[in-house]
Amino acid sequence: MKNTFYLNLSTADSLGIALFKYSIFPDERFIITNSALALMLGYNAKSEIKRFTFADLFVSQTEKEEFLGTLKRNGNVHFFETRFRKSDGKPLWVAITASVITSRERDKYVEGIIEDISSHKEMEEKLALEKDMLQNLLDNMPDAIYFKDDTNHIIKFNRFYAKGVNLPPDQIFGKTDFDFFPAAQAEVMFEDDNKVLATGEPIVGKIERTKLPNGTWNQVITTKIPMYDGNGKVTGTMGITRDMTAYANLERERVDMLISALMVLAKVLEMRDPYTFGHARNVAVIAERIAEKLGWDENRLLGMRLAGQLHDLGKISIPLDILNKPGKLSELEYQLIKEHVNKCYDLIKDIKFPFSLAETILQHHERLDGSGYPNNLRSDQILLEARILAVSDVLESMTAYRPYREALGIDRALEELQDGAGKKYDERIVSLVRDLTFSSPNREFWLN
Repeated sequence: MKNTFYLNLSTADSLGIALFKYSIFPDERFIITNSALALMLGYNAKSEIKRFTFADLFVSQTEKEEFLGTLKRNGNVHFFETRFRKSDGKPLWVAITASVITSRERDKYVEGIIEDISSHKEMEEKLALEKDMLQNLLDNMPDAIYFKDDTNHIIKFNRFYAKGVNLPPDQIFGKTDFDFFPAAQAEVMFEDDNKVLATGEPIVGKIERTKLPNGTWNQVITTKIPMYDGNGKVTGTMGITRDMTAYANLERERVDMLISALMVLAKVLEMRDPYTFGHARNVAVIAERIAEKLGWDENRLLGMRLAGQLHDLGKISIPLDILNKPGKLSELEYQLIKEHVNKCYDLIKDIKFPFSLAETILQHHERLDGSGYPNNLRSDQILLEARILAVSDVLESMTAYRPYREALGIDRALEELQDGAGKKYDERIVSLVRDLTFSSPNREFWLN
């Protein structure tokens, strides 16, 4: 039995799990611990732990009393989360599982294990922060934003949505459109949701009239997109509805509303993958600077900037473990990545803009020699906006840090563009970028 016990101590050490036996009667002291507990708390040897009582390790008096009270009351505790004080005074989140043992001599002991759950707690705090940030973002949007499950029941919404239906939050969760709108109107909404769920295809910029619970009618523009789980399965929908009653027939305002709705999707991408969002934002800045040097008018500059901001929006449907995978992608994974241009194109192709936004995004991975994707276009078949976007994409990607590699630098980026000038990339655009970069050879020049 003794040899087995010490084997368990050794095994626990290798796994980073602390085992302990602690006397609580007739005296209080650690009888046995393994090295993992000492390492966990920042001590050099397990003998140092024996200087303390079990109660000494707790940071919080309240947590200590709760733990000891549960142990006394039930005779055991399971995965009790608390904070222990490390040797440097800093707190460490641990989970304790323990039982009270009474010997034949009526001595009492506590035996159990202690696990370091600090990484788990840090992840919980990070997720809670991201959740709060997302809710704050949603609540500050001047649009009704709402999420539904695969049966079209509302599971999340922003302040503007709650204000529109004029109900407290607890009377909105779990409801459907039939609870807020006239039956005929709710039926259309329900059909739209089911279409998105069934096909995985978004409904973008649908203009419709809605009757609010207060009896007033307004004209809105609505975008609905599918929401995916980690396996790429559609699990619900996200809707964005903006009241456009006052300026429904103004073309410029219509464009602004569509851009606003699409930028909300970009914000969702930011919450999901900050690296991809930051890349898209920087590409937009670079592309607009190039277009400015070409002397484009304000309307065309807007199209160029928007194409840069949205060009990777299709990656919202790609699992993050593929999107940020270190090392080489498998052929199947690469094909999935390549689909992002088609996904984004399908998302916005039916929206009428005064510029070729959808086509520019669809073509930004095409190359002059036909080696690009998705349609192997060549030379003049590729829009000038898409050629600018291609060069901007390469310049930003190669000079930026990524989770799977360090930044390669401006010189490497220029070398790639120069080597491909006239073959893969537009020679005029590459020359313009090279000249501008030589005048100020740093990444910040493009992004400020």
